[in-house]
Amino acid sequence: MTLWIIFISFILLALFLDLGVFNRSPHEIKTKEAAAWTAVWVSVALVFTGVVYFAFEKGWIDNPTGLSPSNAVLKYITGYIVELSLSVDNIFLIALIFSSFGIPKKYQHEVLFYGVLGAVVFRAIMIIFGVVLINKLTWIIYVFGGFLIFTAVRMLMTHDKKQDPKDSKIYKWLRKIYPVSRNLYDDKFFVKRGKIRFATPLFVALVIIELTDIMFAMDSIPAILAITTDPFIVFSSNILAVMGLRSMFFLIVGVLDKFRYINYSLIVILAFVGVKMLISHYVDIPDWLSLGVVVLALAAGMIASKVKKNHIA
Repeated sequence: MTLWIIFISFILLALFLDLGVFNRSPHEIKTKEAAAWTAVWVSVALVFTGVVYFAFEKGWIDNPTGLSPSNAVLKYITGYIVELSLSVDNIFLIALIFSSFGIPKKYQHEVLFYGVLGAVVFRAIMIIFGVVLINKLTWIIYVFGGFLIFTAVRMLMTHDKKQDPKDSKIYKWLRKIYPVSRNLYDDKFFVKRGKIRFATPLFVALVIIELTDIMFAMDSIPAILAITTDPFIVFSSNILAVMGLRSMFFLIVGVLDKFRYINYSLIVILAFVGVKMLISHYVDIPDWLSLGVVVLALAAGMIASKVKKNHIA
């Protein structure tokens, strides 16, 4: 329990320093700054492997699945990479939302900050329920596995179709229940005009990002649960990947189009972990093989994108 409290306190402190100190004034996040923060969060995630190792070696945390320290580290790294890779699709959508609602670059970081804060809370709840379901209802793993394969097929069929967020049911529903302003008012989420209080496009973008993240979490969390059901590994790998998502967004959003085949990598990863869940009671796939498939799928997508780009050029 002590390690849980320390980890959650660290995340809350990092969020406070982010908005309250380092990004107190709205400003556009340049590539250099984004690269620096991405390096910081990746380094934190890598250093955390040591925490995971000693936590399982010294018995600092409950170990209901009986993992050895080395296996715990391998599962943590695999889970972190899976979550980070699946976040790429989230970055595509966030960029589309910002573009659709005309959110200036200097206000995008603040929206993402609150988006991440909400994501931490919602994912914690989903992880708790997911672990409980798998431990209490062993058959639920087949439901999760089938859902991941369904998601992979759906991505394969629709990955070239882009939908305007203003045409989404979420946006239409929000406009029905609350007045929405068409204009921005600096970094304000709400503005009062006369006697009517309006939500600004900044708030609308935040709500859509938050709700779509929940939908993405319905893919990513079962994917990590296919790797391990240890609550601490699932939570820490997921949250550390989400924490680095903001800086990654500003770092790679401008070059996403150069990796046109990366979506196929995500489809392979989802399909693989789905199959792994479906056969988990009959075939034990080694952790090193799971990690290898994830890394190989990502590398293949990036290399294929690079080769295709050079061929076109």
